Amino acid sequence: MEGLVLPGGLPPPRPLAGMDRGVGGGGDASVAALLLPSAPMAYAVVTDPGAVDTPDVPSYQPYVYGRLDPPALIPLQMKEVDLSVDCALGEAAVTVRARWWLHCITRSRDCDVRIVVPMGDQGSILGAEVTVGRRSYNTQVIEVEDHTTENAAKADSGGLLKPQLFYLTISQIEGGADISATIRWSQKLHYDNGRFSVDIPFRFPYYVNPLPKVFMKREKIQLTVNSGFSKEVLLQGTSHPLKEKGRQGEKLSFRHEATVENWSSKDFNFSYSVYSGDLSGGVLVQPSTLRDYDDRDRFCIFLLPGGGNRKVFRKAVVFVIDTSGSMQGHPLENVKNAMSTALSELTEGDYFNIITFNDELHSFSSCLEKVNEKSIASALDWINLNFVAGGGTDIMHPLNEAMASLSSAHDVLPQIFLMTDGSVDDEHNICQTVKTELISRGSKSPRISTFGLGLYCNHYFLRMLASIGRGHYDAAFETGSIESQVLRWFRKASSTIVANISIDATAHLDEFEIDSEYIPDISAKSPLCISGKYQGKFPDMVTAKGYLADMREISIELKVQHIKDIPLDKVLAAQQIGLLTAKAWLSSDKQLERKVVKLSIQNSIPSEYTSMVLLQTLEKVDAAQKVKQKLKGHKGPDEPRRIPLQCLKLGFGDRAATRENLVTGFGDVKPLETFEILNKAAGCCSRLADCLCCMCCIKACNKMNDQCAIVMTQVCAAFACLGCYECCAELCSGSDS
Repeated sequence: MEGLVLPGGLPPPRPLAGMDRGVGGGGDASVAALLLPSAPMAYAVVTDPGAVDTPDVPSYQPYVYGRLDPPALIPLQMKEVDLSVDCALGEAAVTVRARWWLHCITRSRDCDVRIVVPMGDQGSILGAEVTVGRRSYNTQVIEVEDHTTENAAKADSGGLLKPQLFYLTISQIEGGADISATIRWSQKLHYDNGRFSVDIPFRFPYYVNPLPKVFMKREKIQLTVNSGFSKEVLLQGTSHPLKEKGRQGEKLSFRHEATVENWSSKDFNFSYSVYSGDLSGGVLVQPSTLRDYDDRDRFCIFLLPGGGNRKVFRKAVVFVIDTSGSMQGHPLENVKNAMSTALSELTEGDYFNIITFNDELHSFSSCLEKVNEKSIASALDWINLNFVAGGGTDIMHPLNEAMASLSSAHDVLPQIFLMTDGSVDDEHNICQTVKTELISRGSKSPRISTFGLGLYCNHYFLRMLASIGRGHYDAAFETGSIESQVLRWFRKASSTIVANISIDATAHLDEFEIDSEYIPDISAKSPLCISGKYQGKFPDMVTAKGYLADMREISIELKVQHIKDIPLDKVLAAQQIGLLTAKAWLSSDKQLERKVVKLSIQNSIPSEYTSMVLLQTLEKVDAAQKVKQKLKGHKGPDEPRRIPLQCLKLGFGDRAATRENLVTGFGDVKPLETFEILNKAAGCCSRLADCLCCMCCIKACNKMNDQCAIVMTQVCAAFACLGCYECCAELCSGSDS
């Protein structure tokens, strides 16, 4: 591969120094990160090297034999790209349209094409459409009655390669064909010091630019911002030259369109602020539609902390950290680093304690410690000695201990920060016990914020616990993002400026239901967004009341606005699905599950009770072709083929993995080819498969390579033949012999 030049004249990207084909070693994570796409990309999946050639001018390639296993991925040249971003409240809806050319496969051959799209922070896929010649594909969210159909899908058909990395594989595309794709997703807006910002991966490598260079390319970016309030929106910064095209009240539109020689080499970034000298916000209401899952109208209360430099509550903080065996290695090291930074950010007047838990419980101190240089230094030393992974997971005991220690806190805001990567059997009981305890303590109850690490913990349990505790929930699904995510979560939850918030809307409405269990406090680091359903008529103004850090009561007048420009159902859908799923999990309420299903299908967002599938249809099929397809038993355009997409659900925790202290994969998917080969091998002889049921043997089989698995398959087949021969001999020779 040293002198290889891809068809079209572009050399492939040079491999990094020290890069090995195998996985292992300390530098592999950073190397893999550099190889991941930083913009929407399409790759030719090449298994036969003889098919690689220029479609228009074939060349003579002698001595090209064999097959590539695993397949080679060749980046495709891109002809068009169009980025559209709609920002509203705290969400951004992103649409990318792109067209690629299968420039590296001769026209007489075909190959699969894999489209990979990196989404922004906390991105949720909303849908995709792909067109290749007469074939078209589009995603759809459907209710899943039989969950076994998902397991039958091809492992590489589509879904999430890793968190925030969505892909689709389109099969059998002829060389020289154009592939057009539209991908839609939503992502959270960052908020920092009164400024909203959105970051979208948009760095295209040089080798996706088509040759020759005389072919000029049009780069288009469209952006709309709708604050939802009658406040001035101020542009703070942008990575690409944007021109303001329109301003209608609180809605702004920008556009960038230019002829470029090369595609964008930097991510798209845009930041803006909504002018607000102090706490401000509004109530946005929208009537229900015929397609809505609920006939009640929808509302959203949105509060901005403003730039008034409100005083942050003094706090008593208890960190409850999981140090079970599954936390070993990078997860615990990243948590330790984040903890060190968080402790250094506590101020004089605060109190703190640290509890670690596995099968046992260990506390830094028997009581709350005042924050000073000596106590923080002692805590850091204690962390270095006691943050050692080992043992199982028990959450209820350390939570009770934390709540008991905070009962003695006065004139401060009590807070618990729980971090875990495991799922336990008594999660329902924990929620009910904590809820009862917090209700008994009233306004002085501790705030409970939760953080989930990886894929084995029950994120809906943690979300529900944070909702009950008026705290904040967050998660990290990749090892490299743990430290930054934990710090952002801690800063948001520990910067309370208004507590014990109440809304007086209930006095004017027949029904008023919020999606969360309780209204959380207002943080200086994040806007407050409360959604829900109501019945009746909102007054023109609504008052929100709460208490400041000096215990003075504050009233915030919120104007009620009936909006049409912001689709509240779509902007709030992901948040509502998460909260309603957590409620349905806790209550086992089938009606709530049905609401989640309807909300998921209506807004094309996959949930725990629905699945996203890729529908394949044929366009422009004449009558003769339809008859041929029916005679051959093929599905026509009226019967699209459904291909389930993988890894789009979190699930409700993996207790078996927690009990066995398996280190969470953090989005790293095990290769399924080995499992498929093992399944085939086991199918040759059911008696032999029964002997392979012990966990030790299964783990050993998971680590064998493909060649070993093939040998095992052949051995099993030989034993099966011998068994059949023995059975036939007994039948033919009779019972006497």
